[in-house]
Amino acid sequence: MTIGLMKNSLENTSRRDFLVKSAATSGALAIGFTLPGLANGAPAPDYGSEVTHWVVIQPDDTVVIRIARSELGQGSFTGLAQLVAEELQCDWSKVQPVYADVNMHIKRNRIFKSMSTGGSRSIRDSQEYIRKAGAAARQMLVAAAARDWGVPAAECRAQDSVISHASGKRTTYGKVAAAASTMEIPTDIALKSPGEWKIAGTSPARFDIPAKTNGSQIYASDVRLPGMLFASVTRSPVFGAKLNSYDESKAMAMRGVKQVVADEDWVAVVADNWWRANKALLAMPIEWDKSEHDYVSSESIMQFLRTGIDADDVPVAREDGDVGAAFANAAKVLEAEYHSGFLNHATMEPQNATALYTDDRLEVWCGTQNGETTAAAASETSGMPLENVIVHKMHAGGGFGRRVFHQDYTKQAVKIAMAMPGTPVRLQWSREEDMRQGRYRPISLVKLRGALDKDGNWTGWHVRQADQSIILTVRPSMIKDGIDPINTRCFRDNPYAVPAFLNEYALRNPHVPPGFCRAVAHTNNPFYRECFIDELAHAAGKDPYQFRRPFLQGTMDLPLLDAVAEAIGWGTPAAAGVHRGIAVVDSYGSFTAAAVELSVENGKEIDVKRVVIAIDPGHVVHPDAVKAQMEGGVIWGLSFIMNEEITIENGRVAQGNFTDYPVLKLAHTPQIETIIMPSGGFWGGVGEPPIGAVIPAIGNALFEATGERVRSMPLNKLGYSYKS
Repeated sequence: MTIGLMKNSLENTSRRDFLVKSAATSGALAIGFTLPGLANGAPAPDYGSEVTHWVVIQPDDTVVIRIARSELGQGSFTGLAQLVAEELQCDWSKVQPVYADVNMHIKRNRIFKSMSTGGSRSIRDSQEYIRKAGAAARQMLVAAAARDWGVPAAECRAQDSVISHASGKRTTYGKVAAAASTMEIPTDIALKSPGEWKIAGTSPARFDIPAKTNGSQIYASDVRLPGMLFASVTRSPVFGAKLNSYDESKAMAMRGVKQVVADEDWVAVVADNWWRANKALLAMPIEWDKSEHDYVSSESIMQFLRTGIDADDVPVAREDGDVGAAFANAAKVLEAEYHSGFLNHATMEPQNATALYTDDRLEVWCGTQNGETTAAAASETSGMPLENVIVHKMHAGGGFGRRVFHQDYTKQAVKIAMAMPGTPVRLQWSREEDMRQGRYRPISLVKLRGALDKDGNWTGWHVRQADQSIILTVRPSMIKDGIDPINTRCFRDNPYAVPAFLNEYALRNPHVPPGFCRAVAHTNNPFYRECFIDELAHAAGKDPYQFRRPFLQGTMDLPLLDAVAEAIGWGTPAAAGVHRGIAVVDSYGSFTAAAVELSVENGKEIDVKRVVIAIDPGHVVHPDAVKAQMEGGVIWGLSFIMNEEITIENGRVAQGNFTDYPVLKLAHTPQIETIIMPSGGFWGGVGEPPIGAVIPAIGNALFEATGERVRSMPLNKLGYSYKS
């Protein structure tokens, strides 16, 4: 079964209508969507000559670049294509990116290397080998032309998809691509220096934006197949509880309902449209097993974390100098506890997947952050050989880590499809199911102690963390001596040159399922770290910005801190009623700092007026995309610190929709100024780094405004709100 790919433009009918009608008349399966990432909305058939597995060139000189990572709004579809095109030296106007085929990846021994999109790694992890793919393809095309002309390849020049020779001979990539595809891929490849870039380092129009803005983008939840049915699912509201019993009689009697499918911890209703399936599901009596988890609450989980804070013997993540002596000799010791709750991904598109199961084939349509993981989950669930699993990778309406490792929705869709072989079924979670069955960023509790000498110098620092491990659920081998390397970030690798430092970590796992969430530990640990450093500065009677500087000398962080301080006007008085905060955080291979200005009205109404955010990611491929990601990270951080928290009552999530899990509104978005300071020499991430610095900068400015030190998130629990 294949996707019908149409190349001709359509004049008097919509593309979606045309594709659906074509499926009915031709016998081919056509899904009503255009391939994602195209500027003009036309599909990019992946035919032509495969010069390398990354580059396919068509006779009309169209350059199809296969993208193994997922486009989630961060601009990877464009940035990765830029890097290939830069070395390929092709005509950028003829570039069309498409998702790399997951099944090809599997059958050809993982030829695209990693398909995972997470940790701000799409470009920084793959930049070298995809640039080499472009350079190798260019060499092969030039060699093919040179062989045809009987001249040395070194005498030929390639530029803008044209190969030329001093004799006047000229040809195009499309004309020699077939011959080039028969050649051995070179391994001795020299890459351009960034100073030679002409495509990379610029900001061409992004491939993903037009379809998203004109409404033509088809996401996984928009997939429609001939004869498709729809499923809604509910899982035990208390995490880990098993299905006891259910009565399907009422649901099966309702209009449009086709079948009820159940597993050990969920029940799904299948109907001829999703609304009917969900309505029938809500009407079905379901009983779940009882357990001790029925009595768990956010308060009891916090008490559980406290056992880690109060424990006598806790594993050490990092130790510098003599911490005991630093505190014994201190003129002043400061101590504080910080905490934050669970966070949900709250993707705009709830979790979903479409599956079609037959005796010898399983197809899955899914918005995923890792097509390979989706295929593995589908194979494991169905018992279908991995090479017989076809994953149609779609754009996803948000990911933020939810669609990487934990493929529960894929597994559910496959099991439902297996119960109805030969019938495509689209599983769609309700918003409530999505909110209550997430994989949450862990709750955490941290105790910090700081030592100051008689001159107010910072001499000692002790950090004890207690929280839940995410990596334990997906890659437990990474846990060494009880230390989670993800959750200790920002403390274990902090850049401050304090003479004595001790970071202890107590792993405490409640029954609530954890998951990777955008920036993960860099959403809460910077809040704890940078706000406590402000506390130390004030206790020492020093300016928070100047207090940090001596401890950051010689680091990559200091220029960023200086840049935002200068931009915000730190050395000059702020306007009346306006207060400032500052913070610096390095994460995901990049270095960032933030400074904010805000005022507080009526005691609790926060008006964030201005945010200055700076980043050094080493190299920049698409400056406008970097700027957009910085702005998005600021908005994300503002939403986290003010509004977002998942709470647990009677073992289950209390929130069910955006009414009780509010996210930042457009009206609350401040003026955002970005400073991009690429220093070169390394490749850092961009999507997640800006989140870490803005959150503590807000907390520090809030103290300056109110004199109240906030040590927990979200702020709305303390009565604060953003000014309407």
